Amino acid sequence: MDILFGSVATVLVMLLKAYFWVVLIACIISFVQPDPYNPFVRTLRALTEPVFYRIRKWLPFTYAGGLDFSPVVVMLAIELLEQIIVRTAARF
Repeated sequence: MDILFGSVATVLVMLLKAYFWVVLIACIISFVQPDPYNPFVRTLRALTEPVFYRIRKWLPFTYAGGLDFSPVVVMLAIELLEQIIVRTAARF
């Protein structure tokens, strides 16, 4: 049981790290006004916009003065979840 939990925790942490990088790349690309029909840009938006939309809906103050801070909230949440998962897995 402990090995299974450790393996699941490792996979979850890897997925969270991968999504962190997806969010970071989407933020960087948004500064250069990319072509919205580019397949890479469409994939990034498809992966990030549903989460950003929910953050903007639940926390309307994340969009202020023309700046969208929802990616920052998502990245902080990912880091928090990683810490919780790692600490919980370390107990087993």
